[in-house]
Amino acid sequence: MRPDDPFDDAVTARAVIAADGTLTRWSEGARLLLGHSAEEVVGRPAVELLADPAGVPRPPVDARWSGSLSLRHRGGGTVTVWVLAHQRQPADGGPGDWLAVAPLKVTEHALPDDPLVRRAVFQSPCATMVFDDRLRLRGVNDAMADLLGLPADHLRGLRPTDIGGRPQHSELEQHMRRVLRTGRPHDMQTHMKATGEDRSHAWLARLAPLTDDSGRVRGVCVTAHDFTEQFRARERLQLVNEASIRIGTTLDVTRTAQELAEVCVPALADFISVDLLEPEEPGADPADPLITPVSLRRAAHHSLVPGSPEPVAEVGEVVVYPATAPQADSLIAGHSIVASVESGDLDPWFAVDEVRARQIREFGIHSMMSVPLQARGITLGVAAFTRFRHPDPFTHDDVLLAEEVTARAAVCIDNARRYSRERETTLTLQRSLLPRTLPRTAAVEAATRYRPAARSGVGGDWFDVIPLSGMRVAMVVGDVAGQGIQASATMGRLRTAVRTLADIDLAPDELLTHLDDLAQHLSHEWGSDTSPSEVGATCLYAVYDPVSRRCTLARAGHPTPVLIPPGGPARQLDLPSGPPLGTGGLPFESAEFELPENTVLAFYTDGLTTSPTRKAETGEAMLREALSNASGSLDETCDRVLHTLLPPGGTPEDAALLLARTHGLSASQVATWDIPSDPALVAPVRKQVLDQLADWALTEMSFTAELVVSELVTNAIRYGAPPIRLRLIHDASTLICEVSDTNHTAPHLRRARTWDEGGRGLLLVAQLTQRWGSRHTTDGKTIWAEMTLVDEL
Repeated sequence: MRPDDPFDDAVTARAVIAADGTLTRWSEGARLLLGHSAEEVVGRPAVELLADPAGVPRPPVDARWSGSLSLRHRGGGTVTVWVLAHQRQPADGGPGDWLAVAPLKVTEHALPDDPLVRRAVFQSPCATMVFDDRLRLRGVNDAMADLLGLPADHLRGLRPTDIGGRPQHSELEQHMRRVLRTGRPHDMQTHMKATGEDRSHAWLARLAPLTDDSGRVRGVCVTAHDFTEQFRARERLQLVNEASIRIGTTLDVTRTAQELAEVCVPALADFISVDLLEPEEPGADPADPLITPVSLRRAAHHSLVPGSPEPVAEVGEVVVYPATAPQADSLIAGHSIVASVESGDLDPWFAVDEVRARQIREFGIHSMMSVPLQARGITLGVAAFTRFRHPDPFTHDDVLLAEEVTARAAVCIDNARRYSRERETTLTLQRSLLPRTLPRTAAVEAATRYRPAARSGVGGDWFDVIPLSGMRVAMVVGDVAGQGIQASATMGRLRTAVRTLADIDLAPDELLTHLDDLAQHLSHEWGSDTSPSEVGATCLYAVYDPVSRRCTLARAGHPTPVLIPPGGPARQLDLPSGPPLGTGGLPFESAEFELPENTVLAFYTDGLTTSPTRKAETGEAMLREALSNASGSLDETCDRVLHTLLPPGGTPEDAALLLARTHGLSASQVATWDIPSDPALVAPVRKQVLDQLADWALTEMSFTAELVVSELVTNAIRYGAPPIRLRLIHDASTLICEVSDTNHTAPHLRRARTWDEGGRGLLLVAQLTQRWGSRHTTDGKTIWAEMTLVDEL
């Protein structure tokens, strides 16, 4: 026997009866009461000790029984004693046994003469019981006896585990030993039913040491307080606090609705469904006023028991509620509705919805509460709370709690909807500003990818491929800081400016200088006179010439591109950094590289390589690794890069990628002549051009090309400065005529009067060609004109 085992306490008779009715243990107190030793009775039926076996009590339903029994004494007489019996459940889940106790008469512990009991009665304002230093009950007041449902006179001498077999009784004994050992009070909280009650209460047991005049601990005073209301108030406060943390973690409507359902199960209900009204137009508010039947779309549901009850509608399906349904009733009325099966409030609904009626009966659902989701005075949907495991119906406090939690969820759902509407608007604007398709050019083969930010607002990343004169092509990629419509609008203005500046053939460093001036202008335009709103943007601009196969690049604070030569490893280009756009006053520098045929250039924004979980250097190394084999399809390479660098759930920032594979024009596709400054020699030049077109099998272009060459060369001789050079370039679809001279004055179209002898040359060129223009060079200018050889598909 363990030292702390109270079974053989001589002041209490104890016996343990197995599930089959045989005695398994017999205490010393039982021997003193009936005279039988343990050897004489253990293993025998307990019924043999009854003086009247026919009066054997049936096993109690509530696992506890108390009353008077007539027992056989070993000497032949009969002893009538009060017996308390309770069932004990073993830890291994096997069949339980019964502990029967009968306190022996201890007259010296009578209440009036016991100083410990007098002190306990004096100090305790509520249900109180007092135990001595051996954990034997010395006395209880009337309030505690009523709470236990047992007569006070029969309880003296018993221990907590004699009074009841619940886990709380064993826990109480452990805490009492601690108080006796330490001399410090202790509080124990539990949730259980009191005797004769059908509802559980929250109890606070306060254990206080009782000391004598010398300060020695002589016992423990236990007082019980019903703090159910305080406990529920704390639970409600905890639920509200948890809802403020867990609801609205994302700007996703479905996820927010699911968070509402998960927070309230099981704290408030056993099953919750959230249904949202659908707006008539995407992004708009739901229609008002509502009329029945009401159609909603299931946004979320959650159950205490996964998969049970099975929801009538799955997430994403449309649910139609008739006027008799609590959901429709609360939506129309604009306030919460509580209904129960017992009151018959749900009968009209069940009469028209057999599926729900069958589900209600099958799972024992007894109460429902429907709370409309409202924000900014707009009804967004309804949350239905259902109870089938929780035995209590919904109370007024439950309604207030549900309304407070759903009000927060409604604000979060409204914010998510408004964010989704703004995001879709921004995406639409951005898609309209970005190129839908890339132009097909002889200089480069290009492929792009763009991924908007998954969780934050859409940003201002952009890319472009711009055909230039002389078969050249410009490639640009930029990044505007921030998110939302303003970032997209800024991106659109910068992209338009780049195309305009590229159209006049500015060098990359000069183009960025003009773009920097625009960014400063936008800063002052969106800011105030005293505090400009800084426009943070970066840009990389490159021009590739397929004739010389040279590429000129300049950047304004943008990441350097990656170059992948044919058959070689990927590497970062060494470019002068340049300040971001909008800083002003600092120069930009260009760098020029000669690129072999089929070289791949990778332009990107920092959203592709940076993330909260890795440094930019790590992302750049991963990018180079993903680009190491770029000899195949550029689209496949783009997909491989995005799969390698971007997380499956989306990017925290916008990411843009532009891949360009360079191609060169062979010498046989270019013809150049130096033109003497003599108008009389234009005719031989025309003859040389016609011969070259014949060599290229382009005789169908002879008439148009001869006129264009004649006009451009004549203008250069008349208004330009020597040396003058003529160049013809062609590919499969285009013939280009270029005339260069050292005069920096650019020509322009003018309206010739009827009697004017000249001034119609450029007008004729404009009419005969698809496009024409001029560009400044370091030595002067070049006038160019493009003629289409075949119809474009």
